[in-house]
Amino acid sequence: MKIELHEIRVRELCAGYKEGIVGYGGRLNIRPKYQREFVYDEKQRNAVMDTVWQNFPLNVMYWVKTDGTDGIEYEVLDGQQRTISICSFIAGEYMMNFDGNLLGFNNMTIEQQNRILDYKLQIYICEGTDEEKLKWFQRINIAGEKLKEQEIRNAIYSGSWVTQAKRRFSKTGCVAYKIGSDFMNGSPIRQDYFETALSWIADKQGITIEQYMARHQHDTDADELWQYYQDVIHWIEKLFGRKYKKEMKGVEWGLLYNKHKDTTLTATAISEQMAKLMADSDVQKKSGIFAYILDGDIHHLGIRTFDANTRREVYERQGGKCSICGKPFDIEVMEADHITPWSQGGHTTPDNCQMLCRDCNRRKSSK
Repeated sequence: MKIELHEIRVRELCAGYKEGIVGYGGRLNIRPKYQREFVYDEKQRNAVMDTVWQNFPLNVMYWVKTDGTDGIEYEVLDGQQRTISICSFIAGEYMMNFDGNLLGFNNMTIEQQNRILDYKLQIYICEGTDEEKLKWFQRINIAGEKLKEQEIRNAIYSGSWVTQAKRRFSKTGCVAYKIGSDFMNGSPIRQDYFETALSWIADKQGITIEQYMARHQHDTDADELWQYYQDVIHWIEKLFGRKYKKEMKGVEWGLLYNKHKDTTLTATAISEQMAKLMADSDVQKKSGIFAYILDGDIHHLGIRTFDANTRREVYERQGGKCSICGKPFDIEVMEADHITPWSQGGHTTPDNCQMLCRDCNRRKSSK
């Protein structure tokens, strides 16, 4: 790959700027298909402009040469967030504090405007094959905002399929967010929804996210992934509703769907069981209730353990001896156990606690 350093003034970068899409006199594609959405917050965006205003050095950016189709000669490989921060200020899209004065670009004096427009940006322009460009993209980082794994994958497997999928999963207020935000963690524009849906469908097919994306890279649509995501959301609503939004958010719903979508449970029975478990103070991990209802594994629930005071109280009551084998042990090598298991109605209270040696507790647990 050939890489050359160029100095380009802000006035050149912002010439012909249009809505975060093109700049540099219409010759620069600011948002090529492998790039992410704009994610800088106000503080980060203003920090970029303050760096320019103070004439401090801004981290280098990387462009790549293209085939020149439609007049586009370059694409932003690294530096999209900084480029949009600068160009959108010049376009009058926001104001910020400069030396104690709240100013937009159009409110500045000619001298102040030129101070910004004449700032020199350090830009490496790269030439090479698509494979070389993508490998270089993996190697470098966006200054101040580390790329996430899914953003890297979007670059590696860029194409019509990724473009279509991102429309549904990666936009602010996208349809995936509208129907699934009660159940999902993260942000669509940081690719969290896209990555989660991919991890679920890849698990269903017994492959990795990378393998799934490679298989579909050149598809003209992402309908399979979108239909699968809708099926998961509808399955959640049918079985569990949306009543317990706090506890439902971030559960690995797709993995549960893959294992239990054909399980025959009635919504009424589930509703009653959920209410009982949500009210149970011994259930510490409320988000595990849904998996427990499906497979009965008590480990999902994080059942409350006996605290140190209860352990000491019961240990002294037993005279420091294991309640099963009757042998004496130091408290540090003994374990607190539910006499009546939680699954049989027992609670984490002193009267339901016994101190056992480790061997006896293991034998009891294995029965």
